[in-house]
Amino acid sequence: MSVESQTQTVPAFFPRRITNTWMVRITLIIVSIFILTNLIAALLLAGYQIYYDGLIYPGVHVWGVDVSGRTPAEAASALNGEFTYPQMTTITFRDGESVWPVSAAELGIQFDVERTVQNAYQVGRQPNILAAVGQQIQAWRTGLVVSPVLVYDQRAADVRMQMIAAQINRPAIDANLIINGTDVSTTPAQIGRQVDMAATMSNLNFMITRLEDGEVPVVVIETKPQIMDAEAAAQTARAILASDIIVKIPDAAKAAQTDAGPWLAERNALAAMILLDREANEGGEGQHYTVRLNEDLLRGFLNPLIEQLDREPVNARFVFDERAKTIAPVQASIQGRHLNVPSTIQMINQMAPTADHEIPLVFDMIAPGAPDTATGQQLGVTEMISSATTYFSGSSEARRANIATAAAKFNGLMIAPGEEVSYSKYLGDVSAETGFTEGLIIYNGRTIKGIGGGVCQTSTTAFQAAFYAGFPINERTPHGYWVHYYDGGEGKGMDATVYTPVVDLKFTNDTPYWLLIETFYDSANSSLTYKFFSTSDGRTVQKDGPYVSNIVPHGPSHYEENPELAAGQVKQVEWPVDGFDVVVNRTVYKDGAVLYQDRFFSQYIPWDAVYQVAPGSRPN
Repeated sequence: MSVESQTQTVPAFFPRRITNTWMVRITLIIVSIFILTNLIAALLLAGYQIYYDGLIYPGVHVWGVDVSGRTPAEAASALNGEFTYPQMTTITFRDGESVWPVSAAELGIQFDVERTVQNAYQVGRQPNILAAVGQQIQAWRTGLVVSPVLVYDQRAADVRMQMIAAQINRPAIDANLIINGTDVSTTPAQIGRQVDMAATMSNLNFMITRLEDGEVPVVVIETKPQIMDAEAAAQTARAILASDIIVKIPDAAKAAQTDAGPWLAERNALAAMILLDREANEGGEGQHYTVRLNEDLLRGFLNPLIEQLDREPVNARFVFDERAKTIAPVQASIQGRHLNVPSTIQMINQMAPTADHEIPLVFDMIAPGAPDTATGQQLGVTEMISSATTYFSGSSEARRANIATAAAKFNGLMIAPGEEVSYSKYLGDVSAETGFTEGLIIYNGRTIKGIGGGVCQTSTTAFQAAFYAGFPINERTPHGYWVHYYDGGEGKGMDATVYTPVVDLKFTNDTPYWLLIETFYDSANSSLTYKFFSTSDGRTVQKDGPYVSNIVPHGPSHYEENPELAAGQVKQVEWPVDGFDVVVNRTVYKDGAVLYQDRFFSQYIPWDAVYQVAPGSRPN
């Protein structure tokens, strides 16, 4: 390569160098302008910041008051008195037609000027410089509203609401029934109302946070009472108290005691008995009253009637046809009855609210064990199982009459299987009112005049029949001294005295069959026979005795004056008899085997003859 050729290339590069130089210069100028502009802006911004140091930035408003360029103190001064919401705003609480106007201040709302100004001053002063400058620019260009800071003391609002609630709250009260004497009235129900404090305060807070005024509805929870109306119960009570209640024996039972009752429960007594019960309504919503009479008080009214009204059933009385081996009723059976107090109370409570206040007593009827429709086969009365006869020759007319009267009480009598026979029970009261006459009786160691002389003749005969029937003899008492009427027949140690209700004769029908007792009074032969009819269970009886011992001779005769006797007239009233002890043994067999054995011991005291004479005629 030549030198010439090398020199030819230099001119080609000269213009490019000129171009690059100017581009560098332009770039430097632009950069310089940018830096200068930013420097100026920074200087201006710094000056802006310095100028408003301690002042609120332009464009900041609080509740319509421009606080731009003011110090916090100046802004506070400007704002004081401008925010009148707490004092000038009235919030009205409403419950239906009732209203309670309250100022916002009374509800604890206050304007916090210091914190509001502090918030205004903090506009454009965030820690982030870009955010701070952006907020300053926004306030300068379009303005920025700072909300006032309110202090809301809910305790004050709670106190005010409690005062309002006290005027609204009320309990749910049931309708009620009032009985004053026999007057009946009602009180209306009251719907319960309770302020819902949380819901009402929520409504209030919603209004306060928007700085609004107006009405705040009081939220009230209503509670229906269980019983809204007591008028139906009152009508029932009035019907009960409309008249006295009369309880009486129904016609079906009245035949047993035609003169019993009726019994009266007066209105005042009924008023004291009325009870109110609460029952659920159909559907399960709410309740209603039911009215009834107090069962305990009704029971106290009815229980005393039980003894007066209860009747034991009465068996029919029969006679036995020994040829046909059948029985025929001679006295109809009577149903027994028992006053059913619970059912009567139910009947009274059922009928008391109606117009019919004549209420029948409720009885449980008790069928007799031996009704008059029964046959001998049904009752097990098919044959005679024992018989006993005693004699009363020489008895006075009075004694004879008493024997007949007492024996008649046992004629046709039916004794149930397993029943213990109390002779005194079936004999009943021995008095003139029951048909007995005055005769001689043994009383307190003497034979004296008294009602019922001769009754022991019947108990002695019954004892002997029970003895030979093989029945257990549970209670038997001999006479105090031996009575000569019983020398015939079974003889000594086979008597039994009764003196109601102290001394009794008792034996038990311990067979599975009914026992029919028939009595036969024979005045012509001066005899009394007891026959026992039943069905033999294979019993036989063996008597051993009597064994007499310890004979004590009687003493001399005694005389006593009787003013009713004429001179020379003598009347013997006591007959002499020796005292002695007697033992009679009995063995009862059943189907040839010994069923049981018993021993009957009797002790008789000696008895002297006693004669009555006219006054002054007693022998020396």
